[in-house]
Amino acid sequence: MTAAIELDHVPFELHQELEAHEPPEARGTSRDDVRLLVSRTAAGELTEHAFADLPDLLLPGDLVVVNNSATIPAAVRLPQLPAAGCPLTVHFSTAMAAGDWLIELRAGSSGQPTVPFGGGTEGERLGLPGGATLTLAGRFSQRLWRARLSTAVIPYLLRYGEPIRYSYVPRPWPIDAYQTVFATWPGSAEMPSAGRPFTPQIVTRLVSRGVSIAPVTLHTGVSSLEGGEDPYPESYDVPAVTARMVNLTRRSGGRVIAAGTTVVRALETAALAAETGTGPVASSAGWTSHVVTRQTGVAAVDGLLTGLHEPRSTHLWMLAAFAGDALLRRCYQAAADHGYRWHEFGDVHLLLP
Repeated sequence: MTAAIELDHVPFELHQELEAHEPPEARGTSRDDVRLLVSRTAAGELTEHAFADLPDLLLPGDLVVVNNSATIPAAVRLPQLPAAGCPLTVHFSTAMAAGDWLIELRAGSSGQPTVPFGGGTEGERLGLPGGATLTLAGRFSQRLWRARLSTAVIPYLLRYGEPIRYSYVPRPWPIDAYQTVFATWPGSAEMPSAGRPFTPQIVTRLVSRGVSIAPVTLHTGVSSLEGGEDPYPESYDVPAVTARMVNLTRRSGGRVIAAGTTVVRALETAALAAETGTGPVASSAGWTSHVVTRQTGVAAVDGLLTGLHEPRSTHLWMLAAFAGDALLRRCYQAAADHGYRWHEFGDVHLLLP
């Protein structure tokens, strides 16, 4: 079976058997044992590599900006059947400024991947493990609810939650499988997966080559937006030292490479927040709903390391802002034809100028 990817109504075929069902470690190899497709916009060129080649593909003076958000075990299964009459799981997505959370309700039996659940009513109270209560405050979108937990969310999830997983991952994996080497601040419902293939050895080789590394934080919510779905706010922080490094790199002729679409969102939000004369990026923190597209363009980032994204994902809009539709179509067709693997445990794509 296949599903169509559309970029400006030009279809691609993504074969579902190309989904990565488990991390590379399950095969007895290292997490950096994934493939790397490289596209170069100016030359219109595609080349294929191992991820271990990354340090040789970047140049001294380049800057790689990474997301140091740590993945939380954001899925909580209800201990008993609610009024809906079917087993439910809550996916905690995003902390809001007012203290409530965006959550998604999912249906499914215990220990199995879940599917979206369209039910729920405003004011409904759901009993969670450990005696906690989750109150549905109102719909934020067709898929997401605003909700409030009767106790502090992050400590509760660290005790009672499990990693979010979808049907393409048939067996559970521990939370460590969903952390990157950069993970520092807990808050992401789903792993900032572009950083997953990095190992200490890869980081050491990058630094030895003269490539700098700087962090931002963006706590990513559940899944990519689908076509027609309004963006929801995510918490981010671009520290002053990272803003300075981005601006210095660009002034010095180096390239700013974002390790993940979350990093692009954070840096481009910080660029929008910059005052005239301070450089392309200013230190910035808060919540962002910014969606990067061809129309918005990119002001702070030159290149992007990212996974392979699903059909209808708004991440494809962002990729088109870097590569343009024609090259991006070639990239995805090549990835499908050559057996690249999709999703968080899969292969990666480096888009260079």
